[in-house]
Amino acid sequence: MNAPIKTALLSFGMSGKVFHAPFIDAHPGYILVGAWERTKKQIQQIYPYAKSYNTLEELLADDIDLVIVNTPNDTHYEYTRQALLAGKNVVLEKPITVTTEEANALKSLALQQSKIICPYQNRRYNSDYLTTKRIIDSGVLGTIVEAEFRFDRYAPHLSSKAHKETGKPGTGVLYDLGSHLIDQALQLFGKPEALFADITVTRPGSMIDDYFELLLYYKNCRVRLKSGYFVREPLPGYIVFGTAGSFLKSKADVQENHLIEGKKPTTPNWGIEPEAEQGLLHTAIDGKIIRENVPTEKGDYMGYFEALYQALVNQQPLPVTIDESTAVIAIIEKAFESNQKGCKVMLSYIEHH
Repeated sequence: MNAPIKTALLSFGMSGKVFHAPFIDAHPGYILVGAWERTKKQIQQIYPYAKSYNTLEELLADDIDLVIVNTPNDTHYEYTRQALLAGKNVVLEKPITVTTEEANALKSLALQQSKIICPYQNRRYNSDYLTTKRIIDSGVLGTIVEAEFRFDRYAPHLSSKAHKETGKPGTGVLYDLGSHLIDQALQLFGKPEALFADITVTRPGSMIDDYFELLLYYKNCRVRLKSGYFVREPLPGYIVFGTAGSFLKSKADVQENHLIEGKKPTTPNWGIEPEAEQGLLHTAIDGKIIRENVPTEKGDYMGYFEALYQALVNQQPLPVTIDESTAVIAIIEKAFESNQKGCKVMLSYIEHH
């Protein structure tokens, strides 16, 4: 029997409380040792057995196997560097770093230290994405010629989380929500040959980009990724057109809302969407036209933590690699370049599938 993986969080705000601690606590292969809490000391109210660390140094000096870097984006590089130098494995929140240069430096350091960095791309375990992936992979749409993925919000006012609105490196909707959409597009379609980006500010007084449209160019396919903060009436989160048919799916994964409500990932029917949110498939199979709602996959972020456990304990492949997430940062960098120049930018430097 392997000893549980001793895990600590570098913050216990929404990300620590909602997306990490409940899974670390529920998975028998991990133990939640504690979190670095700067001002509010809350972890022991929910997990009485956990420690509250006052400093990063105190946390890194403790007997910890895995550090979850879930702090503001501009701190990711430095905190991950310190954790690796202290001999810890790291889960690194998306977007992993602000630049590809930082990502490559961390990859080299992890190799030197014989430690792993596993980016946290939890939305790969969303019910809506998994259902879209299943439909694409099944071939019922034929050859994909066009797709549009959206991650919208209706949030006309600036966030109360000051670190998200300051205009520091790594802030803005392209880094925040865009890193999920780009990751999903790369997972489904591989790396594009070129891109065009329109990135702007729509909310009064905002210091960060809060709208983007990315057009990814593939040899025989175009993929649009969009996000805006003034979308009160949601459009489908996934629209896919192929030579044989179409698929539309709402963004309806229930996990984040359930976690915010305090539900545990061990709850029966965890990650099951309401039937009303089923995707619409309109295609032809064996010459017969089909237009019907299709069952939704179950979403479960525990899949990430289980795969990570298997990687750490049984040398299985990581659920997400640093190279995959570095490719996301490369797309973001090129998107800002395209927006600045007002033109299509080739991605020849990125290795193609």
